[in-house]
Amino acid sequence: MDLKTTHIDWLNIALMLGSASLAAWLPFEVFLFSYAVLGPLHYLTEISWLHERRYFATGKFDFLWLLALGGGLFVVTFMIPWSTEALAISWGAGLTYLAFMSALAMVLFKELTAKIIFVLVAFMLLLGFDRQQAYLLFFAVFLPTLVHVYIFTAAFMLYGALKSGSRPGLLAVVMLFVCGGALLFLPPTGAYAISEAARETYRLFEVLNHQLLVLLGLGDADLYQSRPGIALMRFIAFAYTYHYLNWFSKTSIIKWHQVSWRRLGTIVALWLASVALYAHDYRYGFVALYTLSFLHVYLEFPLNHQCFVGIGRELAVRWRGPSKPVRRGGRGAREPVS
Repeated sequence: MDLKTTHIDWLNIALMLGSASLAAWLPFEVFLFSYAVLGPLHYLTEISWLHERRYFATGKFDFLWLLALGGGLFVVTFMIPWSTEALAISWGAGLTYLAFMSALAMVLFKELTAKIIFVLVAFMLLLGFDRQQAYLLFFAVFLPTLVHVYIFTAAFMLYGALKSGSRPGLLAVVMLFVCGGALLFLPPTGAYAISEAARETYRLFEVLNHQLLVLLGLGDADLYQSRPGIALMRFIAFAYTYHYLNWFSKTSIIKWHQVSWRRLGTIVALWLASVALYAHDYRYGFVALYTLSFLHVYLEFPLNHQCFVGIGRELAVRWRGPSKPVRRGGRGAREPVS
């Protein structure tokens, strides 16, 4: 087992505890800071890193379809005057669903014809459950947010720990759920009152909290003052903050920084401009970075699928034992992003 990997696993546990502590202290403020400062740098560096690896798809230009869907999401969200909010949510969920299923086709098939047929079948299935509440909630609300920052992060961490055989890595996966569960279910240790500025700014994101509270049967709870509302926000702030920190902690392994000075300078310049825009007016920053945030989610979908394939492969190796090895090559064996 690589000593460097072990050190990074312990570092991640420390970052996890630090993120959980900050989220428990100032949940809304920590989320807003992480989203505006750490978020844009994460989007830019991950997209750059994915581009160098052809987005883990089987086709060189597969990613262009994901880019088109991301652009379409911006159009349906900000540029079309929908008659009802439900119609806008339906279109947003449909685009995210198509991106997710298209990414699966980009992993499963090499031939363009097979990919097109798969996506067409997925689209036909979409017509059958477009109005289903579970489908709308998952693809419009949860997949691009908590599933991306929490469940997929846990999957990457598990894949990395299984590949390296790191016990601290496995402990980190357990700690991720322990910290999340503690923030959700343990009673708060002190009084907390959200600032008026944070309350006004967080209205951009409150649909996530509201839908989660409704799902938990707590739809009448106040998002900003009730105990369930604050507990849920602590979990959300922790999930996002640690998701970003987890990415940057793996820099020496995934080497996202090993690009040309011109690209690195462009990334830093765009990041500084993004932070400045958020500082000037958070709403302007949110709208301007909206497409970039969703693009990094969409462009990561092929890797998400590859990660779960890799976890299955690693578990199969352990299940079959050394006497019945399975092949471990291929795209799914590339470096994890945990």
